[in-house]
Parts: sequence; C-alpha cells; structure tokens
Amino acid sequence: MTTFSFLDDYSEGCHPDILQALLESNLIQHAPYGSDTYSEEAKASIQSHLGGVRADIHFVASGTMANIVAISSCLRPHEAVIAVGSGHIVVREAGAIEATGHKLIVVPAVNGKLTPANIEAALAGNAHFPHMAKPRLLYLSNATETGTVYTLPELRAISTLAKQRGLILFVDGARLGAALSSNKSDATLADIASLADIFWIGGTKAGALLGEALVVCNPSLKEDFAFHMKQRGGMLAKGRLLGIQFRELFGTKKLFFTMARHANAMAEKLAAGISSAGYLLSAESETNQVFPILPNSVISMLQGGFQFYVWEAQGPDSSVIRLVTSWATEERHVDAFLSKLPPA
Repeated sequence: MTTFSFLDDYSEGCHPDILQALLESNLIQHAPYGSDTYSEEAKASIQSHLGGVRADIHFVASGTMANIVAISSCLRPHEAVIAVGSGHIVVREAGAIEATGHKLIVVPAVNGKLTPANIEAALAGNAHFPHMAKPRLLYLSNATETGTVYTLPELRAISTLAKQRGLILFVDGARLGAALSSNKSDATLADIASLADIFWIGGTKAGALLGEALVVCNPSLKEDFAFHMKQRGGMLAKGRLLGIQFRELFGTKKLFFTMARHANAMAEKLAAGISSAGYLLSAESETNQVFPILPNSVISMLQGGFQFYVWEAQGPDSSVIRLVTSWATEERHVDAFLSKLPPA
C-alpha cells in the first residue's frame, strides 16, 4: 500500500523552480567555493531582508554543519553552550557539539523555549571558575523542537540579557521560515539580524534540495570565519549549488516565505481536523508541526496509510505523535489523513 509521509518537511526533493534553476545553470562554468555570481546574488537578496545590519553570509550543506561551524567558531576551548533539554543540538545531533570539545549546559524548556530565568539559573550554577566550563553562548531554535515560536518581546529579552552578561546569542533557523510565517510571530528577519550575533536560515526544511545560510551579524565574529568553514568541511567546491537555491528562495517570488506559509496552513488544517474529531493536542500548533494525543490502537491503524513519528508515550494506552507538513503537502493529503481518523 502506498503511504504518505508526515515524518518531516524534507521527504520531497525541492520546489520545481529551484530544480529548473539548477538544470538551466548546469553547464555554465562558475568560480568554486561560493565565490560564484549565483551565491553573490543570493547573499544580496538575503541582505535586503536584514534591515540595517550588514552581515557576512555563508552557505553550508546541512543544519548540523551549520551548528558545528557556527558554535565552534564562536567559542574558546573552555567555553560552553546553554541550551534547553529539547534543543536540537542536545537530542538530535549525536553529540556533535560535544565532539568539538564544548560542554552543553542543559536547562529545562518552557514551552520548548529558552528564557531569561533559566539562563540566569544556568549562569549562577556554572560560575565556579576556573573549575567549571564558562557559559558563553546561548543556543535557541526558532521554531523550537516542539514547533513553538519566539515572540519579538521574548527574543528582545534574551538578546538584552546576552549583551548584559557578555554572552553570544545564536539562533538555529532550521525552520525559521515556518516560525517567521506563523500567525504567532511578530518578528522579521531584520529583527533576528538585529538581536542575534549569529544565526542561520534553513533551506533544507523550506523547499530547497539542500543547504542552509549562515548569517554572521556581530563584526567580532566575522574575521577568519571562512577558515572555520574550511576546517570543518563546510566549504563546498561546488558552492554554486547552494547559491542557486537561495537565489531562488529569496528571489522575486519570495519562495522561502510563500512555501512556509503553505506548510503552516496545511498544519493548521490538520490540527483543526484532529481537534474536531475530539482528540487533544499536546501543544498548540504554531508552525508546521502537529502533536496530537491518540490511542495506540488508532495510531496502529493510521500507520497502515501514513508515516509519522510516535513522539512519546502518554500513559499506558495513548501516545503523542508528530505530524509535519511541508511546501509539498497538498490539501488532499490532509483530507486523506482526517478521513481515516475515527471520532474520539
């Protein structure tokens, strides 16, 4: 039986416009290592969204690579990262940051988020110097691992605290498109650029074939960044492949935002239908991830036609599942899932 996947937002290849651009440029010779005209055009398009912040922009192939390059470039060997327990670098990257030699100081998440209060607690609990690793970088993802979104006041509060305490604010933007396009968001790319020292814009989960854009905003972090890219294996010889895609994402059609809005709309419809059937959600759906609580018997039945993660047990007979929509999810896919869902 053919199944439809709600496992993630990168099961498909890429938006047809991106694929067409890759085909059209295939036999055109360009300079290597990201110094091609496509990459320069892509950087200029991204820069146009950053307000008055003049950033350095670099392209890498994956989100884990973006996190490794960014975090390791910012920190000295004795410096550590503060992150919530559900953070991607904590639970989904096989200890990649620890492997670079940097301790993760893990704090409880509040609705998936880092907060000034748990940052202060982490600072207070890790201050026996030089016997403890020194907290230096704040890691947050927007959207969070549980699909929630940081509001502009929340981001400002964290950024202000970071500046007061001499910390670096780093934003993992794997699903930044979904976050900024959410009905719950009042922040823009320009806001992110003005508040964060360094962040990245996810392409892989936003309709690109692959690729992420690292945006270095703080002037003190810009020097020699290319050396960190090279040493960590992040500098592609065929960097044009990433530049072409981000040129399309941030070109005249603004695919980055239109595809994110579509993915969010499909998730909103999915969440509404599940709620209408009488089931609870473990959290309000703010972006393109939906976390319903379903009986295990219903989950087993649905797995006959759909793929999704069983996220965590919810008592002996029920579990939370995760459903993720994408730029390519069609209403008929959502309707098909809801048609198979029996009333609670």
